[in-house]
Amino acid sequence: MSTVLEAKHINKYFKKPVLFHVLKDINFKINKGEFTSIMGKSGCGKSTLLYILSTMDTDYEGELYLNNELVTNNTRDQLSYIRNKHIGFVFQFHYLLSEFSVLENVMLPAKKLGEKSFEEIEHDAMQKLSILHIDHLAKKRASRISGGEKQRVAIARALINNPSIIMGDEPTGNLDSHNSDNVFNIFKQLSDEQGLSLLIVTHDEDFAKRTNRIITMEDGKIIS
Repeated sequence: MSTVLEAKHINKYFKKPVLFHVLKDINFKINKGEFTSIMGKSGCGKSTLLYILSTMDTDYEGELYLNNELVTNNTRDQLSYIRNKHIGFVFQFHYLLSEFSVLENVMLPAKKLGEKSFEEIEHDAMQKLSILHIDHLAKKRASRISGGEKQRVAIARALINNPSIIMGDEPTGNLDSHNSDNVFNIFKQLSDEQGLSLLIVTHDEDFAKRTNRIITMEDGKIIS
């Protein structure tokens, strides 16, 4: 199995108002095609960990590897490129640009990466929309579609650069059970059929139970 993401001895401290050890010796690997969830009570460090794993937060001790390459200590520009190319994000709030069409929203990260022509990006974006069965919404303004549809558009946008891993922070936190199921099934399909790795922070036990593996955190440590 090839390893997509690996955390080695990750420690994180908050310096203010007093020194607080928020993440304590975090070690784990995510393999290609693995669908993993992270669970734990509020304040256990899940979101803090996700910010580090997604290369957004660089103030930590330890080592982070993406596709077996050390990304710790890379420059801000290098990290920005790595993040855009290799990591897709899905948040609790979809963060779509409401004045843009669905298609334009999905194309944005690929335009930022700048490695393909406009036509190729548009073609890729339509393909991602059709995988998620929302290609008929391509020309609609993002403000005009339902909550469940918006989250699917956000997933399509996360997929546009064919990332190595999708990271989600409570991606079903705002959705009803029907739409949560939809999102789970989409993720499962991407993991099974396209070998995509997923790492999802969630409070939803039903969601987590159906993933390949649950990483449970408590007080800044992985306990199982």
